[in-house]
Amino acid sequence: QVQLVESGGRLVQAGGSLRVSCAASGRTFSSYVMGWFRQAPGKEREFVGYISWSGSSTYYPDSVKGRFTISRDNAKNTVYLQMNSLKPEDTAVYYCAAARRIRDGSRRTEYEYWGQGTQVTVSS
Repeated sequence: QVQLVESGGRLVQAGGSLRVSCAASGRTFSSYVMGWFRQAPGKEREFVGYISWSGSSTYYPDSVKGRFTISRDNAKNTVYLQMNSLKPEDTAVYYCAAARRIRDGSRRTEYEYWGQGTQVTVSS
């Protein structure tokens, strides 16, 4: 079993940068694909990207491609989401999630474990 705890969310100005982290418990962290999702008030939870178990590959939707970067440090059981050029529409609760295996990687149902989320607010 994997427990996930996000941290680092805060208020930031539009155009700024922020890195949020997700710390995982368990010795099998390195065997999981790690995904990031976000959910704004009144909206569905949205896929932000994922990173392979080794960190060698990542995937992002067009909405964040070129602005967001996911990385991981398996020695520290931590995955990171670096967000640059932030926009007010990036305001949301950001969640990390873990999956043993994925098909598409963008669907919530593929992920077995979820964190509680961290709030990111981008002011205009």
